[in-house]
Amino acid sequence: MPPEAPASGGASIEPTVREQMVVRFCGDSGDGMQLTGGQFTTSSALFGNDIATFPDFPAEIRAPRGTTFGVSGFQVQFASTEIYTPGDMVNAMVAMNPAALKTNLEDVEPGGIVIVNEDEFTKVNLRKCGYDEGYNPLEDDEFLTRYRVFPIPMSRLTRESLTDSGMGAKDVDRCRNMYALGIVSWLFGRSLDPTIDFLNDYFGTQKKKPEIADLNISALKSGYFFGETAELFPVRYEVAPAPQNPGRYRRISGNEATVLGFVTAARKAKKNLVYASYPITPASDLIHGLSRLKHFGVKTFQAEDEIAAVSAAIGAAFAGDFALTGTSGPGLALKSEAVGLAVMYELPMVIIDVQRAGPATGMPTKTEQADLLQAMYGRTSESPVIIVAPAGPADCFDVAVQAFRLAVHAMCPVIFLSDGYIANGAEPWLIPDVEAIPPIEVTHPDVTNNEGGPYLPYVRDPDTLARPWPIPGTPGLEHRVGGLEKQEGTGNVSYDPDNHDHMCRTRAEKVQRAAALIPPLTVRGPESGELLVLGWGGTYGSITTAGDELRKQGLPVATAHLRHLNPFPSNLRAVLDRYETIVIPEINFGQLRTLIRDRFLIDVVGINEMKGRMFRVEELVTKCRAILKERSGQAAAGRKRHA
Repeated sequence: MPPEAPASGGASIEPTVREQMVVRFCGDSGDGMQLTGGQFTTSSALFGNDIATFPDFPAEIRAPRGTTFGVSGFQVQFASTEIYTPGDMVNAMVAMNPAALKTNLEDVEPGGIVIVNEDEFTKVNLRKCGYDEGYNPLEDDEFLTRYRVFPIPMSRLTRESLTDSGMGAKDVDRCRNMYALGIVSWLFGRSLDPTIDFLNDYFGTQKKKPEIADLNISALKSGYFFGETAELFPVRYEVAPAPQNPGRYRRISGNEATVLGFVTAARKAKKNLVYASYPITPASDLIHGLSRLKHFGVKTFQAEDEIAAVSAAIGAAFAGDFALTGTSGPGLALKSEAVGLAVMYELPMVIIDVQRAGPATGMPTKTEQADLLQAMYGRTSESPVIIVAPAGPADCFDVAVQAFRLAVHAMCPVIFLSDGYIANGAEPWLIPDVEAIPPIEVTHPDVTNNEGGPYLPYVRDPDTLARPWPIPGTPGLEHRVGGLEKQEGTGNVSYDPDNHDHMCRTRAEKVQRAAALIPPLTVRGPESGELLVLGWGGTYGSITTAGDELRKQGLPVATAHLRHLNPFPSNLRAVLDRYETIVIPEINFGQLRTLIRDRFLIDVVGINEMKGRMFRVEELVTKCRAILKERSGQAAAGRKRHA
């Protein structure tokens, strides 16, 4: 049996109070860093901290152990105030091997804590990750001076602590991550109870291996006791709980919130949900999550390819179900012809694109937001669709519900643009009152709209321009669908030039009329003035935090975030006109900037990079300050010329 749980508080070191801390766990992809970081996050969330996480894992299924290609990391910021990002610089890092140290060290702040498993710093492992022959960072005075380094023989200590377990060396070595988690839990005053409960439930109950649960729990407690008794750390840290609105919270990732949002949308419409997809990173978790919710009327279908998946979803929409398909950037390109078919059919469905770094295979586990123009224009001819984009992990729930509401309202496809940063990140989510979410009204006609004649499937609602959604097989409502152009009203095949022009304009207009369901764009900060930083998608946290920081510095900077990209909110033009300079940070080379310039004929300054990661707050603060200084100088020069 594992030793008794340590009492809260540990050693008598008076903790240093911090408003927020950023911790990163990193090691080989087989070292369990995602599990370790996730459990530390759960403990922090249950303690009451606000949290934001950033898992970072390799694209290779199993890279050679000890190489830089196989490093997996998990970063979490936990705070006593509201936060929006996983943090810029790391305050404390755990590196389980030399490769993890080498690939992550540059993100640690000067003077930051670096805890390393010194047992892994062998000549072979140092050579394997690319260090110069004979070099060991643990013997480098510059490294030891720049950071607060704590070499701990975690492999040996884990084995020693589990000597009496009777388990094999392989099982024992797999517990090193729990030993490391115990040390960090002591350092930051985190309770071990949530992790113990998880281990007992997962290994003991679900996997029917209570001996593995006991093994991990023993390692966890041993790590905690080591931190408490070794007198190695001169300081501990305390981060108080954050103020929260009353209610029930849970930690949720973007993909998890997306799953729950779309299931909720289907239930609010009293519809079955059909999800058809082909596995692709980072969207694969969607089918995993949805497949566990069959009791809510969810049907999942793993197709043989992307084209089959979207085609199956179109069939489900034609049959009257809520149809959903998911992919990432390369898959969206493959789906494009069939999405155009759904545009021609005028059927409601949602296409999820969890964007990743491209082009082609690119960097599958790294984030990007460079599919906006593909979503907007990536089909033949004029094939307009509605485009929405959540701002963060928890926001995926609300935007998912809105996506189906818009699809049914306009009877057209909706593209839901998430990204890897949002999908894999996590934050606290105030669980909503489901009863308070308005229903999604769906009407399937059951009587003909053309007494004495054939049913007219393309007679439109005069306000929304949406066509009816008849269920196939309804007596008297037989009608034709297909990819050929439709005659307005009858739906018959038509090659008439004027009709084709009319239908193209109508399909575009009904997308724009969907703006009636879109809430107005809101602004954080001054309602008018010198600078507005406008964003979309996963840039929300960095932009919001940077804007708050700039205002603390006395600079007149406002921020706003678009969740609806086609159509735009109806007040977007009015908001843009209130500011002298518009800045749009994007993890692409200016795709929203292109759309804004095209639509509103205004100048926009872009902050653009494509590094497979989200903007750091300090980057945006520095660049916005430079833009303000430059514009101020230009204005002063202009006044001087006219003096």
